[in-house]
Amino acid sequence: MAPDITVDVASPTPPFEQIRSQIAGHVRGGLLAPGDRLPTMRALAADLGVAVGTVARAYGELEAGGLVASRRRTGTVVTGQPARPPVGDRVRAAADALVRAAREDGVDDETVLDVVRAALTGGTTL
Repeated sequence: MAPDITVDVASPTPPFEQIRSQIAGHVRGGLLAPGDRLPTMRALAADLGVAVGTVARAYGELEAGGLVASRRRTGTVVTGQPARPPVGDRVRAAADALVRAAREDGVDDETVLDVVRAALTGGTTL
């Protein structure tokens, strides 16, 4: 079962994306290993207080990303970590500069991540 998955209904991030990103983080962080079974969509939806379709969308995106596979009888199983494209030197330097600026300005990590997510989706920043 996926450890510590939560949904913040007050967050501007959609619930399916919160679920998807937490499970992906657990896989990338080694908390979920290849072969581990995820909770059924119904069980996770009930635990989180969201619609089954919300969990289905999260699982579908995880499957499209190569992190999990849904199979009859065995449910949704972790397949492993997808290959990531290499990060260029400019992107790494920009990320390092962002972290330094955030630390100097006293901005917390979650706010920095929110700003980056907003920039990636074309939304407004905080």
